[in-house]
Amino acid sequence: MKLYVGNIPHSLTEQQLAELFAAYTSISVKLILDRDTNRSRGFGFVEIESDDESNQAIQEMNGKEVEGRKLVVNEARQKERRSGPPSGGRSFNRDRDNRDNRRRY
Repeated sequence: MKLYVGNIPHSLTEQQLAELFAAYTSISVKLILDRDTNRSRGFGFVEIESDDESNQAIQEMNGKEVEGRKLVVNEARQKERRSGPPSGGRSFNRDRDNRDNRRRY
């Protein structure tokens, strides 16, 4: 089962996150980094082999204090698909809210 781990201190490394979950049979650990600054975005994912161990990790690690921050640990959800243009914004030629976009002088 894949677990979401949030509210991670920004100073924590992927190796340290793996050490926090060392008591469980983890398959993979991924700390999400900002692509521009290469710093932690404050969340990551831990994949644990069995559902029983995953549920135990949620019970034991959710709310655990690490460097003054309480971790949020729960089952990861599927990433939601975003709608709209791939650029993430509006097209320059698209009417906004069906308004008339002609310039008025």
